[in-house]
Amino acid sequence: MRISFRQLSLSCVALTGLVAASAHAQTKKTATGHDRKATASAPAAQNRSSGGDDLSSSVLGQFNRSSEEVSVTSHAVAATGITNRTPGGGLMPPQSAPRSQSGVTRDFIAKQSPSSNITSLIANLPGVTVTSQDPFGTTGDHLQVRGLNETQFGYLFEGAPLADPINYAPYTGTLVDTENLGSVTVSQGAPDLNAPFYNAVGGQITATAINPSHHMGGFADLAGGSYSFNKEFLRFDTGDIGNSGVRGFLSFSHTAYDNGARGPGGFLRYHLDTKFVKEWGDGNDVAAIFSYNRQESTSWRAPTMAQWKQYGVGFSYDQNFYPGNANYYKLNSQNLNQQLIVLPMNFTLTDRLKLHVTPYYVHQFGPSLGGENIPAVGGYYGTQQYGQLSGGTVVNGSILTLGVDPWDQKTGGLNMSADWRITNSNTFSFGWWYAYTTHQELSDFQPVYADGSGWSGTPISVNGHILSGYDLNFMQQVNTLFIADTQRLLNDRLTISAGFRVAMVSRQGTNLIPGADPYKMQGNYFEPLPQFSASYKITPHDQIFINGTTAFRAPESVEAYSQIFDPNSSHATMQPQSLKPEYSISEEIGYRHQGGFYNFSMSLFNINMTNHQVTSTGYIPGTNQMVASPINIGGQTSRGIQGEFGLGRWHHFSPYLSGQFLHSTFDNNFNTGTGVLPTAGKIAVAAPKFTGAIGINYDDGRFFGNFDLRYVDSQYTTFMNDEKMPSYITSNLTLGYRMKAIGPMKHPQIQLNLTNLGDNHYLSGSSYSANAKAHVTSTGQIAAGSPPVYYVGGVFAAMVSLSTGF
Repeated sequence: MRISFRQLSLSCVALTGLVAASAHAQTKKTATGHDRKATASAPAAQNRSSGGDDLSSSVLGQFNRSSEEVSVTSHAVAATGITNRTPGGGLMPPQSAPRSQSGVTRDFIAKQSPSSNITSLIANLPGVTVTSQDPFGTTGDHLQVRGLNETQFGYLFEGAPLADPINYAPYTGTLVDTENLGSVTVSQGAPDLNAPFYNAVGGQITATAINPSHHMGGFADLAGGSYSFNKEFLRFDTGDIGNSGVRGFLSFSHTAYDNGARGPGGFLRYHLDTKFVKEWGDGNDVAAIFSYNRQESTSWRAPTMAQWKQYGVGFSYDQNFYPGNANYYKLNSQNLNQQLIVLPMNFTLTDRLKLHVTPYYVHQFGPSLGGENIPAVGGYYGTQQYGQLSGGTVVNGSILTLGVDPWDQKTGGLNMSADWRITNSNTFSFGWWYAYTTHQELSDFQPVYADGSGWSGTPISVNGHILSGYDLNFMQQVNTLFIADTQRLLNDRLTISAGFRVAMVSRQGTNLIPGADPYKMQGNYFEPLPQFSASYKITPHDQIFINGTTAFRAPESVEAYSQIFDPNSSHATMQPQSLKPEYSISEEIGYRHQGGFYNFSMSLFNINMTNHQVTSTGYIPGTNQMVASPINIGGQTSRGIQGEFGLGRWHHFSPYLSGQFLHSTFDNNFNTGTGVLPTAGKIAVAAPKFTGAIGINYDDGRFFGNFDLRYVDSQYTTFMNDEKMPSYITSNLTLGYRMKAIGPMKHPQIQLNLTNLGDNHYLSGSSYSANAKAHVTSTGQIAAGSPPVYYVGGVFAAMVSLSTGF
């Protein structure tokens, strides 16, 4: 790994500056002492939903209330919801689940860039590698954990699975504004038994929104920075509404920036969040969460390794237009729109019986846009050749068009479970999850005006039909059932849990393009999934645990079921892939210490997978449209060790360390279709051997700051290990000052966020291919190289934000 002197020196200066600031700040003690606690109400309480800071020691991983999570209002030191109670500066909340589990709380979240999304916030946790493309953390949900990526993780938000149910993309930036995010928990290797997933072979990521305040008020945040970045956020809390027991909040935000060093274009987002809560009796509560997101962004252009070496971060779509230029930036963009409703409900039916019900609805839609030149004469609609096209400007026999993919997807679901405490030491749980999804996708081509000022808005037709590369209709139904039993022995020091889940997924898709073969494809999956765990409390602060988990993932993306055509080709440019489900068996043994002066955890893990599907994201040949396609690589084995360490506050400092060693290999040779490549024993893609993070947090109630440094080892991007992505290191810095109340403004503060100190230019992720260079297969044929494309990491950026409660 190469670390520039500039990068190393800047990181050291930043750390020294943070220490110096703290020394200066300690000379200005407040009237109430070093650890002054604000008495004003904070609008952020940790959420009580599944996946919070404290999880039960059962195989379910269900949330148990604790005093800190129910309300932290009296402990808040800032209007942002910071309490300074979580070790490691908010990076090591207490855990008790019998599995590897890490998280972040408001103590960390509130000090990051207000543009961050859920995925970018967990980059410091052990084994988590996040692919960042912009410097603000708004876009990009790609991550890797233990050799698996985000499509192999289940994402829960307020108890509902809100990732794309077909291609499993999480789109976390559309779910919630950072100012409304309460906590994020990462379970590496093992999902909850009762979690509504059919893809979580790698574990799960759980996010919760803050709870509304009991007092009327609100929060405002204004931010500006590099590349014309600006964000405006406003939240209003109703407080307790009369004697109804209902309280809620409503927030709105606008975010925009230019791509700057990454080329022309930019990003625009409008977002709305609401949450209302009613609580009564002993353990009864109902919440209503609604979110709306409208988002437009210029597509990031992904280079090959050769293009990266030639152009660096400047590899982008073109600033200027000329006739026939399909790479003009205004023709290449992504629109991501989402509406969601979640209604989590918890009821205490009797002293021994509790019921949990979560209905939800999510609507996601595009379009995605990409420029493409198509033949003016003699092109193809599916496998049928067409004659002369009408409309558009012909340049060198082609018409420049805007390829439009107006995908539209709706999902409704209901997740129910019950806990029956049979005796004081034995709890039996059972539940059912049902979900129904529809997906429509009819691509079209719209002629671009000769001067590049726009496009017609009218799709090109052939014989009365819209010219298209795919006309997809997809439907999916999911049913899962589970039972589990948890036994507590030896005065609750030993907890043994066993459970069984069965998942049933039914899919069917049609492609109405002429010549599509097959016209209709179906997939039906029935998977039994047992789990087992045991934990033992050596002392009230020390715990050991073991677990064995099985999980499966139904094939990813509609492209796994349907052909993709293009007017430039007489046959399908992408063929359906293997429809076999991915299956994993994982084991862990671990130890954690919590309480006292420090928190520490470590675990050893082993994951065996069959029909492992590596997600290859690439361009449809000859176009600027990127699609995700699963590649069945066969078996994969991953083994390693991970750990993290965090201190409580010491002289206002809270340090944090995390790291992972991973050895992941392919178990089988890869069949290219024309021959076999010797990939057995090769290092798996997306599996860096070493990853680590160092963080330090400072907060004395007035001055505060946060510094973190992350290292990611090199990683192979081809199955033949003939190309790899270099290792890289990045660091970020936060500095801020929190003021006393000024009139109606509660704890106004100014915060500076610096990302990628040293402006390190690096590749942060990639697509994958069998081989980048030509190789001889088992049949003696030459397997031509297919270089993968890469995601470019975000460059240096600075942001200043002003915020206050009221």
